[in-house]
Amino acid sequence: MSQTALTEKRNPDTTNIDLMDASQIAKTLNNEDKKVALAVEKTLPQIAEAIEIIAQAFRRGGRLAYFGAGTSGRLGVLDASECWPTFGVEHGMVCGYIAGGDRALRFSIENSEDSAELAIADLKNFAPTEKDVIVGISANGGPRYVLTILQEAQKLGCTTIGISSNPEAKLKQFSSIFINPVVGEEPITGSSRMKSGTAQKMILNMLSTGAMIRIGKTYENYMIDLRMMNEKLVDRGTRIVSEIAHISYDEASKILEASGKKVKTACVMAIKNISKEEAEQLLAQADGILRKVIA
Repeated sequence: MSQTALTEKRNPDTTNIDLMDASQIAKTLNNEDKKVALAVEKTLPQIAEAIEIIAQAFRRGGRLAYFGAGTSGRLGVLDASECWPTFGVEHGMVCGYIAGGDRALRFSIENSEDSAELAIADLKNFAPTEKDVIVGISANGGPRYVLTILQEAQKLGCTTIGISSNPEAKLKQFSSIFINPVVGEEPITGSSRMKSGTAQKMILNMLSTGAMIRIGKTYENYMIDLRMMNEKLVDRGTRIVSEIAHISYDEASKILEASGKKVKTACVMAIKNISKEEAEQLLAQADGILRKVIA
């Protein structure tokens, strides 16, 4: 009999959860969730190493791709999807794949995690090169889909990162960096969408956000490359220009419009009192890093 993974073991602190009232259930689940951040904290050295490797990949024209099944795959797709509007990156720079394809985002296709064929097809669709970073995400670290992805990616010369809540995860052997938040047994036995999923969400946030910060996609803690696709984001962009350039909201709005709705360009135009073309030239010379231009 195979050894039971930590993510599949029973949690001794929640054995009577079915006897609790709603308030007790909420408190119990909250207490379990408190353990997640502490588990992630212990993996910060590996997370930091991964952030720097991803940033280096971006600088040399590489990409980041997440692969997972079930909850893990959905979280990867979510994080990848948010990079385009938040940091203004080109589509394809950060990609997310889930075993079973887009249908698996809404419906459970459980047998897809056991398919090496689906893994090969998705990896071929991404078409990785040695410049790229491949992240395999799995609570127990053993699905054939994720293992195949990481194994094949290593053969292609990619840097591979494995994320799993199981210290004995099989994906560890195919991971250049192994990020292992040991969150313990799930409140509901085997329901890894809970603590393991929360840990994965936290780590993916750190990887993408940290790498974007490292390549100059923020100024201080402002998202200066956001894409202003709706009224809320136009308002946010205008406020960012107003605050960075120390000008009125109305003036920021006019300069932002003249910049082609590019926050970084508008900031340089306002602070240096120059044209859009001159601002873009300065930014290009500084590799797009706003702080280098206006410091």
